[in-house]
Amino acid sequence: MKQRFLEITYRKGNPVAAYFYLPRQTGDVSARTERIEAGLLVDYTADGRAIGIEITSPSKFTLDNLNRALQRAKQQPATAQECAPLLAEA
Repeated sequence: MKQRFLEITYRKGNPVAAYFYLPRQTGDVSARTERIEAGLLVDYTADGRAIGIEITSPSKFTLDNLNRALQRAKQQPATAQECAPLLAEA
């Protein structure tokens, strides 16, 4: 997967979890997870590459928090367009 994208899981019409996928190589799996701040967990491969961010509290999601996590994971900031479905829920 070359591009990042957002996946949201809903229950009874409400978001209960989300995952912000980062570019990865075929076969990449999470070997380590780091809690960045409440509700945001970064998944890393065994060689230290960030492959995604778990959003465990979509109701508390902010673009600023996500961008802090992306910065820590050495990734480019997200845009409001990339996160529009979650921002609309806030």
